Amino acid sequence: MLDVVGVRFKKAGKIYYFDPGDWELENHDAVIVETTRGIEYGKVVIARKTVGEEDVVQPLKKVLRKASKEDHLQVEKNRNDAKAALQICNEKIAEHGLEMKLVDVEYTFDRNKIIFYFTAEGRVDFRELVKDLASVFRTRIELRQIGVRDEAKMLGGIGPCGRMLCCSTFLGDFEPVSIKMAKDQNLSLNPAKISGVCGRLMCCLKYENELYETAKRELPDIGEPITVRYGTGRVVGLNILEKLVQIELDEDGKVIEYTLDELINEGAVSSHSH
Repeated sequence: MLDVVGVRFKKAGKIYYFDPGDWELENHDAVIVETTRGIEYGKVVIARKTVGEEDVVQPLKKVLRKASKEDHLQVEKNRNDAKAALQICNEKIAEHGLEMKLVDVEYTFDRNKIIFYFTAEGRVDFRELVKDLASVFRTRIELRQIGVRDEAKMLGGIGPCGRMLCCSTFLGDFEPVSIKMAKDQNLSLNPAKISGVCGRLMCCLKYENELYETAKRELPDIGEPITVRYGTGRVVGLNILEKLVQIELDEDGKVIEYTLDELINEGAVSSHSH
C-alpha cells in the first residue's frame, strides 16, 4: 500500500498521484512537484489517502514542497509572459503563412520549456517557426497539435444548455460518446441539437446513458408483440424514464398505456425482460 495525494495542474485537468512524503497536505494546497516534463506547480484536489500499488503508475514522483509566496509570483509571471508569447507566436505564424490556429501558450513552472497548443486541418511543417521562436525566447519550444474537444476545454464557453462547458469546468477526461446514446435517449438526431460548441457530440449524452440502458433492458422493444388483459397487440411507444409502455391492440387499434409494474403483474413481461 502507498500514501498518495491527487494533484491537478489545470482547472478541470486530469488528476495525477504523487508521493506526499512527510508533507501535511490538505485539499486546495498549492504544491511544487516533480513531473516527467520537469518541475511543476499544481493544486491538491485529493488529500492524502492510501491506495494499492497496482492503482498507481510506478515509480511515484514526489511532492517537493508546499508552494511559497515566491512560487505563486513565479506562476503569475509565467501566465503573463505566456500571453505575450501567444501574440508573438501569432505574428510568426502569419509571417510563415502557416495554416494553423494557435489556441493557448504555457510556460512550464521552471521555464525550461514553452508549449504552444494549436489546431490544424492536417499536418503542418512548423520547423522554421520553431527556429524563429527559439531565437526569440531562448528556451525549449514545443508545438503540440490538439483536437477540437481539447480546444473547447482550453478556451471555455457556454453550452447550448446555457451553462459553462462541462469540459472546462469539471470533466477531467473526455469519454467516448456515440450517436447510439442519442438514439437510446430518444433525442433528435439533428447534429445541430446534439453537438457541443466543439462540433462533436455533447459530452452530457454520456451522463444518463447507463440509466437508459438499464431501463431499456427491462422494457419490451418497439414493435414487440405482447398480450395483456385487453387482448393481443404490439408495442408502439416507450417512455423510458417513467417506464411507461404504449400498446396498440390488434382488435380495434386502440392504444393503451401500461406501467412496467402493471405488465409484470399481468405476466405480459418478466421482471428481467431482456
